[in-house]
Order: sequence, then C-alpha cells, then structure tokens
Amino acid sequence: MNNLSVSVQTEDFDAACLQRELLSASHEEGAVVAFTGYVRSENIGQCVNNLLLEHYPGMTERSILAILSQAAERWPIVAASVVHRVGPLGVGDQIVWVGVSSEHREVAFSACEFVMDYLKNEAPFWKKESTAKGDRWVEARATDAERARRWSG
Repeated sequence: MNNLSVSVQTEDFDAACLQRELLSASHEEGAVVAFTGYVRSENIGQCVNNLLLEHYPGMTERSILAILSQAAERWPIVAASVVHRVGPLGVGDQIVWVGVSSEHREVAFSACEFVMDYLKNEAPFWKKESTAKGDRWVEARATDAERARRWSG
C-alpha cells in the first residue's frame, strides 16, 4: 500500500527530516528522490524582492493528493510526499518539497519529476512577486505545460 502525504503550510520545513519520513520500517525502498524548490532572486528579467503564495484551503490539498495518487497508479512507489508553503516568502526561502521512495531509482526519479511537473500546472496556487517595478501576478509558463504533456500518452 502506498503512503501519500500532503502538507500546505506557512512554516518552513526540514528537507532531511522529510526524506527520512519517507522510509518505511520494512526497508523495502532502494531509492529516495527529492526535489526542493526555492524563491529565486530573478524572474522574467526582473529582480524579485519577495513572493506571496496564495491558495484555496482544502481544494489545494485535494488537488495535490490527486497528483500523488496518479503517480502511485503509474509507478510502484512505496511512499510520496509534498510539502508546499504559502504566505509571504523571501528570496532564498524554500517553497516546495517533493519526495518519492521506491524499490528502484528509475521509478523514484520518474515519479518525483511527474509530481513536480503536475504541481506546476494543476495545483491551485497563485503567486505574486514584488519587484522594483511593482507587484505582479506570476502567469503559468508554456514550458511548464509542455513538460507535463510529455506524461500523457
């Protein structure tokens, strides 16, 4: 049975601790792959001062759990977890952590990348960047949608 978990939170997270939590008592996993995303200092040619992430409570968690469930249907994963922060964040702050454990590395790499690609396109988050030219909402990128399309088919 797959162990899937989602947390949407304002607090920072400990990536090493989250990775340890993916390991089962049975030690059936041979690989853990994790991705951590950070607030960049530049986006679309402008310096970013800070970022505000908004979400729709309840809907966001269900959406992310659905993405993890899709990954578990596609690959034989042992466990998968997503932690996503919301609220005000500064440059260099952690935003998102995705971790997947499985018996084999190929599965863990593919499932982790799948989850991250779908998070960028399907999870209901809204990002507002503060720049020297003022605040702006971050629009979805065509390259992110293109990356997610490679998984369908």
